[in-house]
Amino acid sequence: MEKEENQNKEAEQKTINANENSNNENKHETNKDPKEEIKEPTLEEKIIELEDKVARTLAEMENQRRRFEKEKDDAFEYGGYSFAKEALSLIDNLERSKHILENDDKLKETEALNKTLEHLDIIKKDLISIFEKNNIKPIDCLNKKLDPNFHQAMMEVEDDTKEPGTIIQEIQKGFTIKDRLLRPSLVGVSKRISKNEEKTSEIKENQENK
Repeated sequence: MEKEENQNKEAEQKTINANENSNNENKHETNKDPKEEIKEPTLEEKIIELEDKVARTLAEMENQRRRFEKEKDDAFEYGGYSFAKEALSLIDNLERSKHILENDDKLKETEALNKTLEHLDIIKKDLISIFEKNNIKPIDCLNKKLDPNFHQAMMEVEDDTKEPGTIIQEIQKGFTIKDRLLRPSLVGVSKRISKNEEKTSEIKENQENK
């Protein structure tokens, strides 16, 4: 009996010792430094990462160079864009002055008016000539189809002699600078006469014929 009890005690002690060792191992694993678990990149991985960064940097530098070149070219080609756009008001003012003088009853058919209008036309031609030397050209629009890239329709005029959308009136002249629009032509375009208008005109014609 004694022998069996001693064996049982030894077995229990071994079990206790085994459990204590297991707990100690678990504590040791728990207390491990997390940094020890991070895998250090290899030399090849570091080289690949550096090559990628260099490639991205070079691409960004190339994009910046292209943007700079484009801005430089635009500045050279269109540096006078704002000035040219404002200078067009000179032509507009000449046209307004001419129109006012032509409709002044006191000046109509006078020698002074004719000479003044002649000088205004000369100034206008000189201005347009200077503009053209600097690649600023008027847009030719009359009797052409409306193009939203160069024309802005301000009104529609009923006219069956023209295709709908044909420019039949120029309200304000448009200009381009090289291949860029400086300002659009303000125009009136044709549209078909409505059926009600046609009937009204037919009735008038019949009445006149009677």
